[in-house]
Amino acid sequence: MLRFITSVLITISALACTAPSRPFALRAPYTRDTDLDPVSVPCRPDPSPKDPARVSCAPVPYVSPFIWDQLDNSTFGPVSRALAIEVRGEAVNANSLDEVADSSWFQNRIGAAVPAAAELAIGGCTPDDLLPAEVADGAWVIDHGKDNGSTLGFRVRVPGKGVYLLKADDLDQPEHASAASVMGEAIYHAAGFHTSCEQVVYVRRAQLTLTPGLARIDNQGFRHAFDDRALDAVLASSAHRGELTRMTASKWLPGVTLGPFRYEGTRADDPNDVIAHDDRRELRGSKLLAVWLNHWDAREQNSMDVWLATDPAQVRSSPGHVRHYLIDTSDVLGQIPNREALGVRMGYAYYVDLGQMVADFVTLGTVEQPWDRAARVPGREKFGFFSARDLDPETWKGSYPNPAFSRMTERDAAWMARIIARFTRAELRAIAGAAQFTDPGDADYITEVLLERQRVILDRYLTRLSPLTDVRRAADGRICAVDLARARGLFGADRFHYRIVEDTATGRIQLPAVQGPDGALCFTPRPLAGDGLAAAAPGRRVVFRIHNGTAAGPLEIHAYDQGAGGMQIIGLRRPAP
Repeated sequence: MLRFITSVLITISALACTAPSRPFALRAPYTRDTDLDPVSVPCRPDPSPKDPARVSCAPVPYVSPFIWDQLDNSTFGPVSRALAIEVRGEAVNANSLDEVADSSWFQNRIGAAVPAAAELAIGGCTPDDLLPAEVADGAWVIDHGKDNGSTLGFRVRVPGKGVYLLKADDLDQPEHASAASVMGEAIYHAAGFHTSCEQVVYVRRAQLTLTPGLARIDNQGFRHAFDDRALDAVLASSAHRGELTRMTASKWLPGVTLGPFRYEGTRADDPNDVIAHDDRRELRGSKLLAVWLNHWDAREQNSMDVWLATDPAQVRSSPGHVRHYLIDTSDVLGQIPNREALGVRMGYAYYVDLGQMVADFVTLGTVEQPWDRAARVPGREKFGFFSARDLDPETWKGSYPNPAFSRMTERDAAWMARIIARFTRAELRAIAGAAQFTDPGDADYITEVLLERQRVILDRYLTRLSPLTDVRRAADGRICAVDLARARGLFGADRFHYRIVEDTATGRIQLPAVQGPDGALCFTPRPLAGDGLAAAAPGRRVVFRIHNGTAAGPLEIHAYDQGAGGMQIIGLRRPAP
């Protein structure tokens, strides 16, 4: 009986492997999500101290207590998922090109265009957002102390620029927090996420004017005066360059802030939010960005939703739409939280890691762990233990479990790996330059570490599913693509032997491939049908399968021959090898 069942399963598996691919519908790929379209939200009373009669027609702000989020994702969430029958499927918002459409969550950037390195370096800022180095005395008016969080700071109004939150650097790791904020946000922004505008500024005490009667709320909810003494304490707690105080300037987000988004479920009061967040490819795939930068603090408190009204003069009016931001990357590139003994574990274990505790108990702690080998690099202590040594993208862990990260599949990771592969040495060096390190060697050093970690990630996630991308029909009728594995030199040039099979209703034929520089690849398809057939007739359908000669699976390009209109590419698939 067992042999019979085994033979049946093998037969089914073999048939599944040889079955023809399900055809795509003849239509243009989905490249823009409808969640960018305006929607209306019911109005409600929303009084404020300055306007008791205020009404809001925007979603209700969500408050995310830090302790609850950590407890929920460290304890209740894992237990609930362990007791439930959970089916882990693929992300539901990948389009027919195996990509993610532009949406209120994500905008294709580095993979869709070739932005200048200087443009990448300023991240979510525009040139007009950049603050001047020379500022008149008293020009920047402080109108609020920074509430909660581990970093001290205050809010300023800059004439002609807008509102910025200025945050102190960490004296224990001078220049790290500001550099990490600038570089982390720039990389997330280039990858496609909505981020805040972050920049390093050097501030004179004389350029600041303190508004009387200000206050701030600490992490325990207590109110404290933000006066001259508090301001001086903030400035004293930050790194300095002579008499100048080094700080991070974060431009205030547009619209009405609604609090963080969750990494699971949906927002009930946003009619556009119809896909469970842990089923979104961009949130699942963002785990790989967190791995690259060691963004162990990637959690819901470091996100923000804003309501963007269609009428910018009435910010709380409807219609409008919600935009989702990732904010605060000050922990990336080697931040050490609180105690150094905890800092060395970041990326390898959760704050509370029951599995690791059991393993340590059983082995009496005799098994060497990656953090046992961690060491600071002399002269680069500001980067903590950030290196490529012992990096394992599959086993990396944040400070505590993230529901979307936990659901990342091979295809989600491969999608993000294709984005990470776009970053060149020159671009990463330009981003590091925006951190304004006092020692230029720091920028060179961190660029090399990022390249080393990039290579580890690409070696894992660009070598199983096809690394070919940027599929397009050229003006001369050829179909072209880019092999990111060849472009990034993951294998020697002699490993890449391309085999292109054209599969139609009348049979299969092999087509010659023409290689170009930087991973470029083109081939010329055969004309299949005359203009007498209907546009979607089976006789016009063709599948091109490209193997690059490595262990990675093939790329399937699904198209319809439209005669004089040429090949219309309608879908891509990356079967497992």
